[in-house]
Amino acid sequence: MAGIIYQLLASSTLLSLGLYHLICTTRNFLKSPQSYSAKPFYPFPFSSNLRLKHLPVYLLMLCLFIAFLHQSFISSDPDPLVKGRTPVYHFITLNSAAVLFLFLILSLSFFLSESTSLLPLPPDLFFAFASAIFFLHYSVSDGAASVQTSDLQAKCDSLSARVSALASLMCLILACQPKLFIAEVGLGASLCLQGLWVLQTGLSLYVEAFIPEGCHKLLDVVSGVEGSTKCDLDESRLRAVAILDLVFVVHVMFVIIFVMLTYAVVAKSIGVRRLGSYEPLPANASDSNHIQMKALAGTQA
Repeated sequence: MAGIIYQLLASSTLLSLGLYHLICTTRNFLKSPQSYSAKPFYPFPFSSNLRLKHLPVYLLMLCLFIAFLHQSFISSDPDPLVKGRTPVYHFITLNSAAVLFLFLILSLSFFLSESTSLLPLPPDLFFAFASAIFFLHYSVSDGAASVQTSDLQAKCDSLSARVSALASLMCLILACQPKLFIAEVGLGASLCLQGLWVLQTGLSLYVEAFIPEGCHKLLDVVSGVEGSTKCDLDESRLRAVAILDLVFVVHVMFVIIFVMLTYAVVAKSIGVRRLGSYEPLPANASDSNHIQMKALAGTQA
Protein backbone atom coordinates (compact mmCIF):
# COMPACT_ATOMS: atom_id res chain seq x y z
CA MET A 1 0.00 0.00 0.00
CA ALA A 2 2.84 2.37 0.84
CA GLY A 3 4.38 1.73 -2.57
CA ILE A 4 1.36 2.88 -4.56
CA ILE A 5 0.82 5.89 -2.27
CA TYR A 6 4.40 6.99 -2.90
CA GLN A 7 3.95 6.50 -6.64
CA LEU A 8 0.80 8.63 -6.57
CA LEU A 9 2.61 11.39 -4.69
CA ALA A 10 5.56 11.33 -7.08
CA SER A 11 3.28 11.25 -10.11
CA SER A 12 1.14 14.18 -8.95
CA THR A 13 4.26 16.21 -8.13
CA LEU A 14 5.85 15.63 -11.53
CA LEU A 15 2.61 16.23 -13.42
CA SER A 16 1.92 19.46 -11.52
CA LEU A 17 5.48 20.65 -12.04
CA GLY A 18 5.41 19.82 -15.74
CA LEU A 19 2.04 21.47 -16.28
CA TYR A 20 3.07 24.58 -14.35
CA HIS A 21 6.30 24.85 -16.32
CA LEU A 22 4.49 24.41 -19.64
CA ILE A 23 1.93 27.10 -18.84
CA CYS A 24 4.52 29.59 -17.58
CA THR A 25 6.88 28.88 -20.48
CA THR A 26 4.16 29.40 -23.08
CA ARG A 27 2.92 32.51 -21.31
CA ASN A 28 6.43 33.95 -21.11
CA PHE A 29 7.08 33.27 -24.79
CA LEU A 30 3.78 34.59 -26.16
CA LYS A 31 3.94 37.81 -24.16
CA SER A 32 7.27 38.87 -25.66
CA PRO A 33 8.84 36.47 -28.18
CA GLN A 34 11.74 38.85 -28.86
CA SER A 35 12.87 39.10 -25.24
CA TYR A 36 12.00 35.50 -24.32
CA SER A 37 14.56 33.56 -22.32
CA ALA A 38 14.15 30.24 -20.53
CA LYS A 39 14.03 30.14 -16.75
CA PRO A 40 14.72 27.18 -14.46
CA PHE A 41 11.62 28.00 -12.45
CA TYR A 42 8.90 30.61 -12.71
CA PRO A 43 7.53 32.52 -9.71
CA PHE A 44 3.84 32.26 -9.01
CA PRO A 45 2.36 34.85 -11.41
CA PHE A 46 -0.91 35.56 -9.61
CA SER A 47 0.44 36.99 -6.37
CA SER A 48 2.30 40.15 -5.45
CA ASN A 49 3.37 38.71 -2.11
CA LEU A 50 7.05 37.75 -2.20
CA ARG A 51 6.48 34.64 -0.12
CA LEU A 52 3.60 33.41 -2.23
CA LYS A 53 5.60 34.03 -5.39
CA HIS A 54 7.94 31.24 -4.33
CA LEU A 55 5.12 28.91 -3.30
CA PRO A 56 5.84 26.40 -6.13
CA VAL A 57 9.47 26.16 -4.98
CA TYR A 58 8.35 25.55 -1.40
CA LEU A 59 6.03 22.75 -2.49
CA LEU A 60 8.69 21.23 -4.72
CA MET A 61 11.26 21.18 -1.92
CA LEU A 62 8.70 19.64 0.44
CA CYS A 63 7.88 16.86 -2.02
CA LEU A 64 11.56 16.21 -2.71
CA PHE A 65 12.27 16.02 1.00
CA ILE A 66 9.44 13.51 1.52
CA ALA A 67 10.66 11.43 -1.42
CA PHE A 68 14.22 11.51 -0.09
CA LEU A 69 13.08 10.28 3.33
CA HIS A 70 10.96 7.56 1.75
CA GLN A 71 13.81 6.22 -0.39
CA SER A 72 16.18 6.34 2.57
CA PHE A 73 13.81 4.43 4.85
CA ILE A 74 12.77 1.71 2.39
CA SER A 75 16.40 0.88 1.63
CA SER A 76 16.34 -1.26 4.78
CA ASP A 77 13.17 -3.19 3.87
CA PRO A 78 13.64 -6.92 4.47
CA ASP A 79 13.31 -9.34 1.59
CA PRO A 80 12.19 -12.83 2.68
CA LEU A 81 13.54 -14.31 -0.54
CA VAL A 82 17.12 -13.93 0.69
CA LYS A 83 16.41 -14.03 4.44
CA GLY A 84 17.50 -10.52 5.24
CA ARG A 85 18.22 -7.36 3.31
CA THR A 86 18.84 -7.42 -0.39
CA PRO A 87 22.18 -5.71 -1.04
CA VAL A 88 21.23 -4.81 -4.61
CA TYR A 89 17.91 -3.29 -3.57
CA HIS A 90 19.63 -1.50 -0.69
CA PHE A 91 22.10 0.28 -2.95
CA ILE A 92 19.54 0.99 -5.68
CA THR A 93 17.28 2.84 -3.26
CA LEU A 94 20.24 4.66 -1.72
CA ASN A 95 21.26 5.81 -5.20
CA SER A 96 17.74 7.08 -5.81
CA ALA A 97 17.79 8.87 -2.46
CA ALA A 98 21.09 10.52 -3.36
CA VAL A 99 19.70 11.79 -6.68
CA LEU A 100 16.62 13.17 -4.93
CA PHE A 101 18.88 14.89 -2.41
CA LEU A 102 20.78 16.54 -5.27
CA PHE A 103 17.51 17.79 -6.74
CA LEU A 104 16.61 19.13 -3.30
CA ILE A 105 19.93 20.99 -3.07
CA LEU A 106 19.41 22.41 -6.55
CA SER A 107 15.91 23.65 -5.63
CA LEU A 108 17.21 25.20 -2.43
CA SER A 109 20.04 26.88 -4.33
CA PHE A 110 17.60 28.33 -6.83
CA PHE A 111 15.41 29.63 -4.02
CA LEU A 112 18.40 31.32 -2.37
CA SER A 113 19.47 32.76 -5.70
CA GLU A 114 16.04 34.24 -6.35
CA SER A 115 15.23 35.52 -2.87
CA THR A 116 18.65 36.56 -1.55
CA SER A 117 22.05 37.67 -2.78
CA LEU A 118 23.87 34.66 -1.35
CA LEU A 119 23.96 32.67 -4.60
CA PRO A 120 23.71 34.99 -7.61
CA LEU A 121 23.98 32.15 -10.10
CA PRO A 122 22.87 32.62 -13.74
CA PRO A 123 19.98 30.53 -15.13
CA ASP A 124 22.18 28.68 -17.62
CA LEU A 125 24.26 27.31 -14.76
CA PHE A 126 21.13 25.96 -13.07
CA PHE A 127 20.14 24.30 -16.34
CA ALA A 128 23.60 22.75 -16.57
CA PHE A 129 23.33 21.40 -13.03
CA ALA A 130 19.83 20.08 -13.73
CA SER A 131 21.10 18.37 -16.87
CA ALA A 132 23.82 16.63 -14.88
CA ILE A 133 21.37 15.47 -12.19
CA PHE A 134 18.83 14.24 -14.74
CA PHE A 135 21.61 12.31 -16.45
CA LEU A 136 22.56 10.85 -13.08
CA HIS A 137 18.95 9.82 -12.58
CA TYR A 138 19.03 8.20 -16.02
CA SER A 139 22.15 6.29 -15.02
CA VAL A 140 20.61 5.14 -11.73
CA SER A 141 17.35 4.03 -13.37
CA ASP A 142 19.17 2.27 -16.18
CA GLY A 143 21.40 0.52 -13.67
CA ALA A 144 18.39 -0.50 -11.62
CA ALA A 145 16.76 -1.96 -14.73
CA SER A 146 19.84 -4.04 -15.50
CA VAL A 147 19.91 -5.73 -12.09
CA GLN A 148 16.18 -6.24 -11.51
CA THR A 149 15.05 -9.84 -11.20
CA SER A 150 11.56 -8.83 -12.34
CA ASP A 151 11.32 -8.20 -16.09
CA LEU A 152 8.22 -6.11 -15.53
CA GLN A 153 9.94 -3.78 -13.10
CA ALA A 154 13.09 -3.71 -15.23
CA LYS A 155 11.05 -2.52 -18.22
CA CYS A 156 9.43 0.22 -16.15
CA ASP A 157 12.82 1.41 -14.91
CA SER A 158 14.28 1.30 -18.41
CA LEU A 159 11.55 3.50 -19.89
CA SER A 160 11.80 5.89 -16.96
CA ALA A 161 15.53 6.17 -17.63
CA ARG A 162 14.85 7.20 -21.23
CA VAL A 163 12.55 10.00 -20.12
CA SER A 164 15.22 11.23 -17.69
CA ALA A 165 17.75 11.19 -20.52
CA LEU A 166 15.38 13.34 -22.60
CA ALA A 167 15.01 15.82 -19.73
CA SER A 168 18.79 15.92 -19.34
CA LEU A 169 19.20 16.69 -23.04
CA MET A 170 16.61 19.48 -22.91
CA CYS A 171 18.33 21.08 -19.91
CA LEU A 172 21.70 20.87 -21.66
CA ILE A 173 20.27 22.57 -24.75
CA LEU A 174 18.73 25.31 -22.60
CA ALA A 175 22.05 25.85 -20.84
CA CYS A 176 23.61 26.56 -24.24
CA GLN A 177 20.61 28.14 -26.01
CA PRO A 178 18.29 29.72 -23.41
CA LYS A 179 16.12 31.35 -26.10
CA LEU A 180 15.13 28.05 -27.68
CA PHE A 181 11.44 27.85 -26.83
CA ILE A 182 10.94 24.32 -28.11
CA ALA A 183 13.61 22.98 -25.74
CA GLU A 184 11.86 24.43 -22.70
CA VAL A 185 8.56 23.01 -23.91
CA GLY A 186 10.32 19.67 -24.29
CA LEU A 187 11.52 19.90 -20.70
CA GLY A 188 8.01 20.52 -19.40
CA ALA A 189 6.65 17.72 -21.58
CA SER A 190 9.28 15.29 -20.31
CA LEU A 191 8.31 16.10 -16.72
CA CYS A 192 4.66 15.39 -17.55
CA LEU A 193 5.63 12.16 -19.28
CA GLN A 194 7.72 11.09 -16.31
CA GLY A 195 4.79 11.80 -14.01
CA LEU A 196 2.45 9.69 -16.12
CA TRP A 197 4.96 6.87 -16.29
CA VAL A 198 5.56 6.89 -12.54
CA LEU A 199 1.81 6.47 -12.10
CA GLN A 200 1.73 3.68 -14.67
CA THR A 201 4.64 1.96 -12.95
CA GLY A 202 2.83 2.01 -9.64
CA LEU A 203 -0.33 0.61 -11.20
CA SER A 204 1.48 -2.09 -13.18
CA LEU A 205 3.51 -3.30 -10.20
CA TYR A 206 1.29 -2.84 -7.16
CA VAL A 207 -2.38 -2.92 -8.27
CA GLU A 208 -3.73 -6.35 -9.18
CA ALA A 209 -6.24 -4.99 -11.69
CA PHE A 210 -3.45 -3.38 -13.76
CA ILE A 211 -0.83 -6.13 -13.56
CA PRO A 212 -0.63 -7.81 -17.00
CA GLU A 213 -2.18 -11.23 -17.40
CA GLY A 214 0.17 -14.04 -16.48
CA CYS A 215 2.06 -11.91 -13.94
CA HIS A 216 1.36 -11.54 -10.24
CA LYS A 217 2.65 -10.11 -6.99
CA LEU A 218 4.51 -12.30 -4.53
CA LEU A 219 2.53 -11.94 -1.34
CA ASP A 220 5.46 -12.66 0.98
CA VAL A 221 7.72 -9.99 -0.53
CA VAL A 222 7.64 -6.29 0.26
CA SER A 223 6.14 -4.31 -2.61
CA GLY A 224 8.83 -2.66 -4.68
CA VAL A 225 11.62 -4.96 -3.55
CA GLU A 226 13.36 -6.65 -6.47
CA GLY A 227 11.33 -9.61 -7.64
CA SER A 228 8.09 -8.58 -5.92
CA THR A 229 6.20 -8.84 -9.24
CA LYS A 230 6.82 -11.93 -11.34
CA CYS A 231 5.65 -13.44 -14.62
CA ASP A 232 5.29 -17.21 -14.62
CA LEU A 233 5.95 -18.01 -18.29
CA ASP A 234 8.22 -16.50 -20.93
CA GLU A 235 5.20 -15.88 -23.11
CA SER A 236 3.53 -13.93 -20.31
CA ARG A 237 6.72 -11.98 -19.69
CA LEU A 238 7.11 -10.99 -23.35
CA ARG A 239 3.44 -10.08 -23.56
CA ALA A 240 3.72 -7.89 -20.45
CA VAL A 241 6.79 -6.10 -21.84
CA ALA A 242 4.99 -5.47 -25.15
CA ILE A 243 1.98 -4.08 -23.28
CA LEU A 244 4.22 -1.69 -21.35
CA ASP A 245 5.78 -0.48 -24.61
CA LEU A 246 2.33 0.15 -26.04
CA VAL A 247 1.17 1.96 -22.91
CA PHE A 248 4.29 4.14 -23.00
CA VAL A 249 3.52 5.17 -26.59
CA VAL A 250 -0.03 6.03 -25.53
CA HIS A 251 1.34 8.21 -22.73
CA VAL A 252 3.58 9.99 -25.24
CA MET A 253 0.54 10.67 -27.42
CA PHE A 254 -1.33 12.07 -24.42
CA VAL A 255 1.57 14.39 -23.59
CA ILE A 256 1.80 15.69 -27.18
CA ILE A 257 -1.94 16.43 -27.23
CA PHE A 258 -1.64 17.97 -23.79
CA VAL A 259 1.15 20.32 -24.94
CA MET A 260 -0.91 21.43 -27.94
CA LEU A 261 -3.97 22.11 -25.80
CA THR A 262 -1.89 24.01 -23.25
CA TYR A 263 -0.42 26.24 -25.95
CA ALA A 264 -3.85 26.88 -27.46
CA VAL A 265 -5.48 27.72 -24.13
CA VAL A 266 -2.65 30.02 -23.01
CA ALA A 267 -2.57 31.75 -26.39
CA LYS A 268 -6.31 32.33 -26.26
CA SER A 269 -6.17 33.65 -22.70
CA ILE A 270 -3.43 36.11 -23.60
CA GLY A 271 -5.19 37.13 -26.80
CA VAL A 272 -2.56 36.12 -29.32
CA ARG A 273 -3.88 35.74 -32.87
CA ARG A 274 -1.92 34.06 -35.61
CA LEU A 275 -1.80 36.19 -38.76
CA GLY A 276 -1.83 34.32 -42.06
CA SER A 277 -0.02 35.32 -45.24
CA TYR A 278 -3.23 35.97 -47.17
CA GLU A 279 -5.33 37.59 -44.47
CA PRO A 280 -7.47 40.42 -45.95
CA LEU A 281 -6.67 44.00 -45.11
CA PRO A 282 -9.01 45.91 -42.79
CA ALA A 283 -11.73 48.01 -44.44
CA ASN A 284 -10.31 51.33 -43.25
CA ALA A 285 -6.94 50.45 -44.77
CA SER A 286 -8.50 49.86 -48.21
CA ASP A 287 -10.46 53.12 -47.92
CA SER A 288 -7.33 55.11 -47.13
CA ASN A 289 -5.52 53.52 -50.08
CA HIS A 290 -8.46 54.45 -52.34
CA ILE A 291 -8.36 58.07 -51.16
CA GLN A 292 -4.61 58.24 -51.75
CA MET A 293 -5.03 56.91 -55.30
CA LYS A 294 -7.72 59.50 -56.07
CA ALA A 295 -5.51 62.28 -54.75
CA LEU A 296 -2.63 61.04 -56.87
CA ALA A 297 -4.84 60.92 -59.98
CA GLY A 298 -6.06 64.48 -59.35
CA THR A 299 -2.50 65.75 -59.01
CA GLN A 300 -1.46 64.15 -62.28
CA ALA A 301 -4.46 65.67 -64.05
